[in-house]
Amino acid sequence: MARLLRTLRSSQPVARFQRCCGLFPAAEEGGSGCDRAEGARERGVCNGTGALRRPVAAGSGPPGGVRSGPQGCIQKYVVKNYFYYYLFKFSAALGEEIFYITFLPFTYWNIDHSVSRRMIIIWSIVMYIGQVSKDILKWPRPLSPPVVKLEMRTDAEYGMPSTHAMAATAISFSFLIATMNQYKYPFELGLVAAFVFSTLVCLSRLYTGMHTVLDVIGGALISAVLLVLLYPAWDIIDHLLLTSPFCPLLCIVVPLVLCYNYPKLDYYSPTRGDTTTILGAGAGATVGFWLNNQYAAPTYTSRNFQLGFPLITSKIVVAMLARFFVGIFVVLLTRQLMKSVVLGMLGYRYKFPIGDLEARRRLEVEVPYKFITYSSVGFSATVVVPLLHKLLGLM
Repeated sequence: MARLLRTLRSSQPVARFQRCCGLFPAAEEGGSGCDRAEGARERGVCNGTGALRRPVAAGSGPPGGVRSGPQGCIQKYVVKNYFYYYLFKFSAALGEEIFYITFLPFTYWNIDHSVSRRMIIIWSIVMYIGQVSKDILKWPRPLSPPVVKLEMRTDAEYGMPSTHAMAATAISFSFLIATMNQYKYPFELGLVAAFVFSTLVCLSRLYTGMHTVLDVIGGALISAVLLVLLYPAWDIIDHLLLTSPFCPLLCIVVPLVLCYNYPKLDYYSPTRGDTTTILGAGAGATVGFWLNNQYAAPTYTSRNFQLGFPLITSKIVVAMLARFFVGIFVVLLTRQLMKSVVLGMLGYRYKFPIGDLEARRRLEVEVPYKFITYSSVGFSATVVVPLLHKLLGLM
């Protein structure tokens, strides 16, 4: 068993999976430490490069080979199978902010409030546990070489568990569980869709070279365990979030305390900022849920879906798309506006120029900047957008 775990944690299975899918390191001139033999042997088009690796001061970077490639190396790669390349690049995006900020609001605006609430709560809990676990375990990401790294932003983070795998498993299966008793569709179809969705996201983390096999398996298993543990309490949690007079206060204070007390590292990692973004969005949305319940805000009927998907007409599709595009415009406008306002206020308070990236990474700046911005986004999506939909006659 120990030998199997060591194998799953190593970089070689990831590299072999990439080669099987047609992704190879390109030959590097001047001996930069990339896999020259492999790259020279395979013929293909070098279609991309990694980010330029900056020298890291001693003690300021992640240990154990988390940073990939030699310092100053621009990692080039060869793609021989573009089907897998675009499939897994798209699948990787399903675990990014662009997916969360579109799919979760779409569910709230067009399908069902209760389904959306459950997914957002599960997503917030799962992602917080996953992000904190990374910085407690401090397991390195796959080494490069032999692995080709297609992403550089998250390379500064630790690897175990894969939060992409956790989020994909949590969102897909919580959606299945929340809808299977409310809507008439074949359970087998929903199960297959959830499995395919989560599997594609998990495999994309291997293809992009960002996680070991053990990272991905661990992330999926942690999410599955959390879903099993939380499922019996779903209705209780949902009822308390909608009716408790303490809900707004706790939904703001608790996430803020967790963000300010996030595990400290000896170098900067985007995990704290990402965690604050997630908890902020969840807090703002939860306050919106409570407010809607207290003041009977506009609700979206799900009767169109209760008898199955064949009843979806072109008129319903147009209305759904109209709600989505109006809503996403307001959400993105809120995000951009709040980013500018909050950052400007923090810059004035702490005396730093807005373009100072190092200042924006400080705890007293990053946490309020991210939390206020994305809690405003969550609140806007659940309160402002429905009111606008009602005003425009899109309900």
